[in-house]
Amino acid sequence: MSQPARYLTKSRFKIGTDCPTKLFYQDDKKFGNNNVENTFLHALAEGGFQVGELAKLYYPGGTEITAIDKDQAAAETSTLLSKPNTIIYEAAFKYKNLFIKADVVIKKGDHLELIEVKAKSFDASEQDPFYTKTSLKKGEPKLNSKWEPYLIDVAFQAHVIQKAFPKLKVTSALLLADKNAKASVDGLNQLFFLTKTTDGRSTVKVTPGISSNQLGDPILKKISVDAEVRIVWGMTFENGLSFEAMVDHLSTICAEHKFVASPVGGHCKSCEFRISAEMKQSGLQSGFENCWTKSAHLKSADFDKPFIFEIWNFRKSAKLIEEGKFFVDQITEEDISPSPEKDKVGLSNSERQWLQVQKVQGKDSVPFLDIKGLHEEMKSWNFPLHFIDFETTMVAIPFHKGRKPYEQIAFQFSHHVLTEDGRIVHQDEYINKTKGHFPNFDFVRALKKALETDRGTIFRYATHENTVLCQILSQLQQTAEDVPDRDQLIAFIKDITTSTEDSVDKWAGARSMVDQCDLVKKYFYHPYTKGSNSIKKVLPAVLNGSSFLKNKYSAAIYGSDSAITSKNYKNWAWIELDESGQVVDPYKRLPPIFNDLDLATMDSLVSDGSIADGGAAMTAYSRMQFSEMSAQEADAVSSALLKYCELDTFAMVLIYEYWKHEIDLALGLKAA
Repeated sequence: MSQPARYLTKSRFKIGTDCPTKLFYQDDKKFGNNNVENTFLHALAEGGFQVGELAKLYYPGGTEITAIDKDQAAAETSTLLSKPNTIIYEAAFKYKNLFIKADVVIKKGDHLELIEVKAKSFDASEQDPFYTKTSLKKGEPKLNSKWEPYLIDVAFQAHVIQKAFPKLKVTSALLLADKNAKASVDGLNQLFFLTKTTDGRSTVKVTPGISSNQLGDPILKKISVDAEVRIVWGMTFENGLSFEAMVDHLSTICAEHKFVASPVGGHCKSCEFRISAEMKQSGLQSGFENCWTKSAHLKSADFDKPFIFEIWNFRKSAKLIEEGKFFVDQITEEDISPSPEKDKVGLSNSERQWLQVQKVQGKDSVPFLDIKGLHEEMKSWNFPLHFIDFETTMVAIPFHKGRKPYEQIAFQFSHHVLTEDGRIVHQDEYINKTKGHFPNFDFVRALKKALETDRGTIFRYATHENTVLCQILSQLQQTAEDVPDRDQLIAFIKDITTSTEDSVDKWAGARSMVDQCDLVKKYFYHPYTKGSNSIKKVLPAVLNGSSFLKNKYSAAIYGSDSAITSKNYKNWAWIELDESGQVVDPYKRLPPIFNDLDLATMDSLVSDGSIADGGAAMTAYSRMQFSEMSAQEADAVSSALLKYCELDTFAMVLIYEYWKHEIDLALGLKAA
């Protein structure tokens, strides 16, 4: 039986320029792949489907190529291009085994304009944003790493079109969300809904009969990238190949299903073919292990050892790998050079890195807790203690008139309170379920009401909550709508936050939130986390290492009126042990937000480090807002989101309880 043709598409070209070996693994089903192949979810997480449909409305009168078969799609495109003038959406171009689908092409005579639509913001006021500043000063323009992947994408498409239709003059542009543009109409993003066809494919349902008045002023900006495309065509890739040679090289790999070994290094840490033990137990092979076995001559047992790139925030891994140091047990103190940071308390970055190395090399599973340092911090805290967590998103197309693309949307929070006598209450929560509603000001009102009853210390985990509130403060200052309590809301935000670097005004609130993640970095390290400071890693580590928490929460006291009150759980025991006696990760015991998706899958869609743990909530909220869903389904999703966010703040409480118990024991304030 003949194998289907393997085309080099624009997505495969991007993968191949990153690592040619991945193209082999991608086409061989024996190898496991961590990447979520779910266009429905990616479109939701990025807002790409709305931007794509809006772009078509900006260029009306075109014909969309809907054929799935590549030959048929290319033939239909060719027929349309035989006309003197035409606009085509999803135009298909094929040359040898190169194949691309272009978002929008506009043909006028012998000129064809390629318009690549991206759900990415663009600041038109920024000078030469596609280039590094140092290269411009030298007079040798070099593409900015932030934009290079997008420009390589466009350059590949332009290359295929030019090869397929050499008589046409091809020019290229990016169509991007203009971060300085304001929507001049309400409800723009509610004109597009994502739905699924009967065969399970994702498709966009556009409100019929949309007029130009409903679209308002353009919020997408077209940027010519002809100069940048020429730079890509003239560039030399890291493997020494020119652009055309790289195209031929990757084309051959696809066509012949050819294995080409790529250099291994620190970049392999995030390889999608570095799969879990569970995936390997199911019969799948690890492409990551295959590469390192061939290139670095590792043995099977070596993959049980921690690699050097697992050291937290370590910038020297690439250099040391080149020197033949692959594993943490090969690291010396000289490689880390641990030293304290001047005028700062707690562990420095280098001290924490060396602590992680020492724990691995000494096979030491005992957690580190700086009793003295953390106790000093605790002395400054005022009861009752408040623990808050936000769920947010940024949508490409604004909810309301006067709003800009990718403004922060705060749609949910959870709030736990812990009193000085140890009583714990899930006190408040907020979630916006109304489609098309801009929730931020209601969100802050609800948060203000929850926190203004006392002057107790407020805790967040990482910088996200502070950043979000500062962004909402700017929205309050700039909005043209009537906000009767504007001044009170601004004063409240300034009281509990510290200004960010990009804030015009500078302040440090008298009640500015305490970052529990920062406390983890300074005073606590558990080997179980393998260097991660994510609350999703710290919580299971704390639970497994604390007999106090195990004993307390093995009983179904959470959600009990006589013990710990909860808004979403009833008589719940957080401690459940697996077959090996380890505590089951509480996040893995949460009900699915959707029947077809688990939390880990949804979290994997969001890569921004500061909010990666909120990927599931962000995706779920987008699905509630922009896909067809019954009221019953929306209620079920909302209920699951409330449980999810409540665990985020209770996780902070559990970490605090663990620290407090250990400090009291060490200082003799509590019996063992």
